Amino acid sequence: MQIIENIIFDYGNVIFMIDFERAQQAFIRLGVKDVAQVFGHAQQSSLFDDFDTGQISPAQFRDGIRQLTGQRNLKDEEIDAAWNALLIGVPPGRHELLLKLKQRYQTFLLSNNNEIHYSWIMQYLKHEYGLSDNASFFISDYYSHLLGMRKPNREIFEWILKEHQLQPETTLFIDDSPQHIATAKSLGLQTELLTAPDTLEQLIERRMLL
Repeated sequence: MQIIENIIFDYGNVIFMIDFERAQQAFIRLGVKDVAQVFGHAQQSSLFDDFDTGQISPAQFRDGIRQLTGQRNLKDEEIDAAWNALLIGVPPGRHELLLKLKQRYQTFLLSNNNEIHYSWIMQYLKHEYGLSDNASFFISDYYSHLLGMRKPNREIFEWILKEHQLQPETTLFIDDSPQHIATAKSLGLQTELLTAPDTLEQLIERRMLL
C-alpha cells in the first residue's frame, strides 16, 4: 500500500456540494443559449476561466453574461442569483471529518473559485457554522481566483507542491473532475476521482485513511 502523508482536496462536490445543472437551468432562464457549451463540469467558455483566475472583475463577468443572453438590462442581482444557483452546502459531519484528517495528514484545499461564489460561500459558512472561512480545516486553503491559476493547468499543482515541499508520491489528490485528476496523475500524485453517489466519507473508509 502506498504511503500517504499529504492530502489535497478539491472543494466542489468533494467537501461542499454543488449542482452544475441548477446553474445551467438558471442561465437558460436568463436567456443563455447552448448553455452546456458555455458552462459545465467538463468544459466552459473563457469568460468563466478568466473569472476563475481573477483576470476579470465581477462587473466584467456580469457584463459577459449580459452579452451571452443578449439582455443588457439584466440586474447584477439576477446574474448573481443564477450563478450562485449551483451552490448547495456542506453535509453534516463533513467539517468534523476534515479536522480528524488534519490530525493525521498535512491537508490542503485547492479550489477553482471566483469572487462571487467565494463571497457566497464565506457568508454561508458564517451563517450555518459560525466560521469566518475554511482555514481551520487545512494547513492552507487555496482558491484559483486569488492565486491567478486554475485546475487542470499543471502550474497550480506544481506551485502547491513546491510551496509546501510536498513529495508527489506521498500526496493524495481528491477531486470530482477527470481532467483535474489526469493532470495530478501526470505529475506523480496519488489520485481519487470522487463522483456521486460515492461520498468523501466512503472514500476515506475505503482507503482506510483514518
